[in-house]
Amino acid sequence: MNRSGLKFLASLLVTAMAVLPFAGLDNLPRDLRRRIDAERATLSSSLRQEQSAKSEVNADLAADPALFKTIASASAWPGQFADSESKLSDARSKMAELGRLEKADRRQDRDRAESLLVEAQGLRASAAAEAQTTQTDAARWVELKRQLPDELRRMEQDYTAIHAFDLASTASTVQKAETDWLDKKTDLDTRLETLRNTIAGAERTWQSEAADRRAAAAQDWAHLQFASLVAAADSLKTAAADLPKTSADLQALGSQLYVSWDKILVDMETRGIGGARSWDQQIRTVSTRVADAADKTGVVSSDEKWVEVSQATYAAGENDLGMAIEHKPAGKYDSEAERVAQPAGFAYVAPPDVGSNRYGYWDHSGGRDFWVFYGQYALLRDLLFNRDYRPLERRDWEDYRWSRDAGHSYYGRNAQGTPVYGSQGAATRDRYSGSSYAHSGGFRDSQYASKSGNYRSSPYASPGARDPNADHSPRRFGRPGAEPEAPHAFHAAPRPTPRFRPPSGGRRFGRH
Repeated sequence: MNRSGLKFLASLLVTAMAVLPFAGLDNLPRDLRRRIDAERATLSSSLRQEQSAKSEVNADLAADPALFKTIASASAWPGQFADSESKLSDARSKMAELGRLEKADRRQDRDRAESLLVEAQGLRASAAAEAQTTQTDAARWVELKRQLPDELRRMEQDYTAIHAFDLASTASTVQKAETDWLDKKTDLDTRLETLRNTIAGAERTWQSEAADRRAAAAQDWAHLQFASLVAAADSLKTAAADLPKTSADLQALGSQLYVSWDKILVDMETRGIGGARSWDQQIRTVSTRVADAADKTGVVSSDEKWVEVSQATYAAGENDLGMAIEHKPAGKYDSEAERVAQPAGFAYVAPPDVGSNRYGYWDHSGGRDFWVFYGQYALLRDLLFNRDYRPLERRDWEDYRWSRDAGHSYYGRNAQGTPVYGSQGAATRDRYSGSSYAHSGGFRDSQYASKSGNYRSSPYASPGARDPNADHSPRRFGRPGAEPEAPHAFHAAPRPTPRFRPPSGGRRFGRH
């Protein structure tokens, strides 16, 4: 490089060195400086607030020393203010050091400045919270003293309500439920005993505070344990509010034992597009209430609603059309419901080695064992199987029971190796051919999509079903139309991925 070029470069370097400090490239970042300024202002405000809180609490202590003498937390307030003042002092020291770093204005001090700022903010926030808590505590006791006459009246009202509370109805419900469902006895006894302990505890609390109630009524602050009285009042208030609710909950829990129910997915549909898209399921809830554990004539009822669910819940149930996505047997609480999808109605069948139960019995004909529902449960059968019950054979039920015990959904397999139950099942296609799911092409992947069903040739089919000239038009059970009702509170829970188990070979009835 020639001499003139070197001179030019030297001049450029000198100029850059002169301009660099003014360009801010060797200073503390502007954003950091702004945050330091903001914290400095916040710290000043916190110092004023802490002093104001301390003055207010000291005034309260001086105005009513007899009151605060009986309050244990009051003795800690001076120490709490001393602690908050110490933290604020440390925060001021760190801000002072930050001021020196600001004045030096060197980029190399950035990390140190960031650390000091965080420390100062933490100390200031902790001190402010401590001072605020102390101030609030003191103000609460002052207010409680002002409201003491009203508090005494409420305390007596709460005690009277608890003392008069009658557990007879709840105890009767529990006693009957324990007799009918022996395995629930321990749990029900424990819950009832909790209620009795609540009443007994309230009685002890009321009696133990008799002296303090008299002192409070006479405004005898020297002999009043104010904190103890307030704690007793709070305890009685809680008990008075909880007792009726807890008792009602226990009665409801006992009542749940007499009801079996299923939530059956009878239809599903996606509506709208884009951000307005919704995922809807139509749920039929089938309930059977019995009078006692031996009752064989339960009262059956049903309710059917469209509910909007999440996309994940909808996807989890796409294989489960016609299935019971939840089942709760009699003798169990609602919280104990089974939530692995299973073919609707299968849970009501007795094990073959038992032979029968309140719902029906195993019969034998044509070399096959099959389940028969009693006539009094014909409505239950129709609701569960959508008015298309096909006698359940033993082999099918035992495969279901194996899957259920393993925690898997059971979809069955016919002779062609395709599902029988669920969204792509042959039986489902026939039972729910009038559903929105069917009309939207949901069965198109099924091998029965272009067929009218494979049941008419069954020996169990009705004469009308076997008659090719009979009316085989699709039937839809429940509310017609596809417009949803208002969204309901029930949301079906996502379930494990379904698994299939091929049916086993023929088995003899009565094998254990």
